[in-house]
Amino acid sequence: MSLLPSHMRDFMVVPVCHDIQINGQTIGLHDSGVLWWPEESTLVVADLHLEKGSSYARRGVMLPPYDTAATLEKLAAVIDAFDPARVIALGDSFHDMGGSDRLPPAYRAMLTTLQLNREWIWVTGNHDPIAPVRLCGETVDEITLGALTFRHEPVEGINAADGEVCGHLHPAGRVRRFGRSLRRPCFVTDGSRLVLPAFGALTGGLNVMDKAYETLFERRRFSAFLLGENRLYPFTASRLIAD
Repeated sequence: MSLLPSHMRDFMVVPVCHDIQINGQTIGLHDSGVLWWPEESTLVVADLHLEKGSSYARRGVMLPPYDTAATLEKLAAVIDAFDPARVIALGDSFHDMGGSDRLPPAYRAMLTTLQLNREWIWVTGNHDPIAPVRLCGETVDEITLGALTFRHEPVEGINAADGEVCGHLHPAGRVRRFGRSLRRPCFVTDGSRLVLPAFGALTGGLNVMDKAYETLFERRRFSAFLLGENRLYPFTASRLIAD
């Protein structure tokens, strides 16, 4: 049975992934920006940044107040498609420590529905270092399942964290094709570690050619999978360009 109410059916997705290996484990990358690990029936999502709009509004910066609704509708569509036994949210799920307490009742009910009958793990992030308020799920700083370790921020050092799956950096890749440039959120990996794109509606992206990635991947020895319309676009580092 679909989790999505009728007015959200336009967000339905096809659960077809691009399979890669991370530290010897076969996992799938989906064009929505989530990771699917079929062996563990685990869906992994990074950087939801729920209630970012309301966080900015409290500081006098007015953004359209629809980010949480858009993010949760997209997440509901992905969960509806994959029906995971476990969901891991890789930190910065809320834009600030009060974000979960500000969730409007309708969005809280929607998130609670998504959590029904499945394990839900909140990984702490730099924006949300404490457990969400009045929400189900287990809160951890990091979690290791088999050969993979899930945390928010990557451990610095090339080859320092085999099997690391993380978020935090909001990776984006830029390429030039047919005389035009294209910049999209992306997965970035060297086969040892994987950084997921930010999933939230109001999240930006940091180009993978930025210096912030130099301590994580050997120069020109990684690949980026740019998010496209119902597909991913894989590029080796040699094809990527800076902003």
